[in-house]
Amino acid sequence: MTAVGTASSKEMMHLEEEYGAHNYHPLPVVLSRGEGVYVWDVEGKKYYDFLSAYSAVNQGHCHPRIIDALVNQAKTLTLTSRAFFNDQLGPYEKFITEYFSFDKVLPMNTGAEAVETAIKICRKWAYEKKGISEEAAVIVVCDGNFHGRTTTIISFSNDDNAKKNFGPYTPGFVSVPYDNLDALSEALSQKNVAGFLVEPIQGEAGVYVPADGYLTKAKQLCEENGVLFIADEVQTGIARTGKLLAVAHENVTPDILILGKALSGGVYPVSAVLANNEIMNVIKPGQHGSTFGGNPLAAAVAIAALEVVTDEKLAENADRLGKLFREKLAEYIATSNIATLVRGKGLLNAVVINDTEDSSTAWDICVALKDNGLLAKPTHGNIIRFAPPLVMTEEQLLDCTNIIIKTFKQFEK
Repeated sequence: MTAVGTASSKEMMHLEEEYGAHNYHPLPVVLSRGEGVYVWDVEGKKYYDFLSAYSAVNQGHCHPRIIDALVNQAKTLTLTSRAFFNDQLGPYEKFITEYFSFDKVLPMNTGAEAVETAIKICRKWAYEKKGISEEAAVIVVCDGNFHGRTTTIISFSNDDNAKKNFGPYTPGFVSVPYDNLDALSEALSQKNVAGFLVEPIQGEAGVYVPADGYLTKAKQLCEENGVLFIADEVQTGIARTGKLLAVAHENVTPDILILGKALSGGVYPVSAVLANNEIMNVIKPGQHGSTFGGNPLAAAVAIAALEVVTDEKLAENADRLGKLFREKLAEYIATSNIATLVRGKGLLNAVVINDTEDSSTAWDICVALKDNGLLAKPTHGNIIRFAPPLVMTEEQLLDCTNIIIKTFKQFEK
């Protein structure tokens, strides 16, 4: 048997193919080390990371402050469950609620768990505060959404690949077109609507940025109809879009905020649901929880991760470099016949490839990008998402735009 650490990329990929469930289709690269904006494969080749673990590694790979927090806490106490208090959770809860200006936080582990938690809180609030009859609450969602892969969440997905043959599905959801205020207004005016669950930017759908004013008007419609505005910022939050939260681009304050991914800098699974007392206080002991949610390790890591965001001005850096990225790519696209559009906010961006969704062109471009030293991944067939760690420098970004443009030119028709 080949020892781990000496195996080739080919051998490592074979092991996953042979022994792992085939629920992912990774780019053909096997990574063994990361630092800042860079990752290295098992053969030692260096790459720019332009996916950031789907925006979990906003603070860069293995940020020393976050790793130190992880190691130091791991030497002391890792898990107590919530059967007991621990000396890290209270300080973390105070820190994160003040950081995001909410009264209370319910700590969880993964993004999907946090979304499920928000759904439960919203429904309970609807029955106990709004007066909707039990079992009748409806939550409005958007076409093209991606909130996770649990059974409840895929129940309101319109992605057949994620949904088909996993039923029966959970009722209680109505889907409307994203970025369509007329459709949203009609849905929110219906009987028994408890909440509106929305991504401020639809990342998995291809970094679909709604029209200016959409989120502001959506929040206003929610208020007019007594409906909770629930922002899923698992991917768009923690400085990714050039603001601490993507809703901040329109000065919107959600009733329920969902966070994950970069809440730990990609070091450990940490997620959170934040709300004010009139909403969060509907949850009583024994009604929701998690053995690992709020564990000491997670608390220490999350504080360090959020401090890095502030101290290193990552939102400001993402805003500045994102504008530069879109400017450089737009200049190229103006004369390109392989790429048609660049869009995004901050350092969450996508380029639309001039081919059909069922073509392999975007995938082939990503393989060529890998060969040229940059890692990115297609989404929805003909769209390539570009989301590097927010610690990237301007010099590094310009190097990357040159790699991307050079690679695109290889595919010009």
